[in-house]
Amino acid sequence: MIMKSLPSKALIIKINLVFLACFLIAYAAILLKPSTSVYHEYAASLVRCSLRECHHKGEGGIKMIAVLEERVMENEAKGEKMMVKREKPSFLNKMGRGMKIGMVNMEGEDVTEWKVHGQIMKVKFEKVSDLFEWKDLFPEWIDEEEEMDGKECPEIPMPDYNSYRNYMDMIVVKLPCKYPQEGWGRDVFRLQVNLVAANLAVKRGKRDLKNGKMKLIFLSKCRPMVDMFRCEELKEKEGDWWYYKPDMDKLAQKIALPIGSCNLALPLWGKEINEVNDISNIESSTKIARREAYATVLHSSETYVCGAITLAQSLLRTGTNRDLILLLDNSISEPKRDALIKAGWKLRFIKRIRNPRAEKNTYNEYNYSKFRLWQLTDYEKIIFIDADIIVLRNIDLLFHFPQMTATGNDGSIFNSGIMVIEPSNCTFKMFMQRTKEIISYNGGDQGFLNEVFVWWHRLPRRVNFLKNFWSNDSNEISVKNQLFGSDPPKVYAIHYLGLKPWVCYRDYDCNWDIGDQRVYASDVAHKTWWKLHDSMDETLQKFCGLTKQRKIELEWDRKLAGKMGFKDEHWRINVADPRRFT
Repeated sequence: MIMKSLPSKALIIKINLVFLACFLIAYAAILLKPSTSVYHEYAASLVRCSLRECHHKGEGGIKMIAVLEERVMENEAKGEKMMVKREKPSFLNKMGRGMKIGMVNMEGEDVTEWKVHGQIMKVKFEKVSDLFEWKDLFPEWIDEEEEMDGKECPEIPMPDYNSYRNYMDMIVVKLPCKYPQEGWGRDVFRLQVNLVAANLAVKRGKRDLKNGKMKLIFLSKCRPMVDMFRCEELKEKEGDWWYYKPDMDKLAQKIALPIGSCNLALPLWGKEINEVNDISNIESSTKIARREAYATVLHSSETYVCGAITLAQSLLRTGTNRDLILLLDNSISEPKRDALIKAGWKLRFIKRIRNPRAEKNTYNEYNYSKFRLWQLTDYEKIIFIDADIIVLRNIDLLFHFPQMTATGNDGSIFNSGIMVIEPSNCTFKMFMQRTKEIISYNGGDQGFLNEVFVWWHRLPRRVNFLKNFWSNDSNEISVKNQLFGSDPPKVYAIHYLGLKPWVCYRDYDCNWDIGDQRVYASDVAHKTWWKLHDSMDETLQKFCGLTKQRKIELEWDRKLAGKMGFKDEHWRINVADPRRFT
């Protein structure tokens, strides 16, 4: 048997050395290769463009080529903070140099390359407390009939504007954005940064017409608040960069109003229940728009024709000289169109807009037709009024207020029954683009508009006095009925929630006959509507008749009310309304 010779000790050492060398090479390769996860995490912060090396002509002008660079680190408070390096928007190249540039909330952003355009000024302000909630700005109710001793509205910290001696040509703002988180639009910090930008533009921004308007550039995935920065003021958008040229007079008017609705934008009276304050300051500090109008909308049925006729007559009785515009579709017959014209309306025909979230043949199927109001661009200001409202005192003063100005409805929600709007085709297009995105809390236009205009200005409730009783206690009923029936009027308008006066017998409010409608019942308010109706021309009154079907429904409701044994016993009233028998 032949024995294999064993390998020498030297050969074993050589083999081990080869394995060790291969291991070291592989290990070094792993260490030196950049992690893909790290690359993607910091990709946005590694972008830079060399002014000399990466300009080239392309579609839309000069485009910037991204060049990777090392992370920019900044020592701060004995630690290190990552600074994000972003590509500047290309439209910045058209704006020249030598500007004074205010930087708002740009911490963590490397703004070195902005210095080529001018002097950088960091705007300092204290961030609003995390304990500050949206509901603090919009308390559920403000009772304007009583003094609110000890109740103060919370303040949102603002910069010391007087500490900035130089006026600014441009303001660059990074806006927080929590979209698509639920309730992202009602973020107090987002509001604060928008307000800082708006105040800074008005108080420290240049108004040099020779060198162009004040420039505002926002960095955000979310659109800046349309409550302050109007749709048509957006000049360019590039990625997350938004470039605005605001109308400074309109912006100044908005920031002059109280923040949120904890204070009234329009205190119509003082301690006495009917004491009207001096409004000369409001009138002198706001510009009168070139053209103004009151407007309402009718679509899909003729149910509200009587209400629209009565509304027009009530407006004319207040002495207004503004145009009355009625938007309507072809569901309104020609005889009723003639009556609406005779009542005082100028007719504008529209194509109705379907609510994509509404079920077929429901009450709110086409209520997005109200968005057509924003297409009335031959007017600068519109006061919209629902057709179930009558106006008892002149409210022309509301034309001095900006979009969105309205009365409170519940919590941070405004009631869209009376609202000041500023027509804009741009705004209308924005609504149409968002109809599927925005979820209306009530399935209607009011819920939609409250998601767009979250920062609104509160009017006293007497401007749009809702005909309802939340608590149904004797004190509330007594106070409200006293206001509903006062002569001369102490309320500016009554909003007839529930069943409308013209679909009831004139003898009493038929909301009394239906269990879940009784919160809207008031014989005093009902009588006030019919008093106005009776003052109209008889040729207009005939459009407030009862249909055969409605008469049947009224009698049925009276029978059910009797079976339920409602103690007010309205169902026992001997009805004398002549419409019952015609």
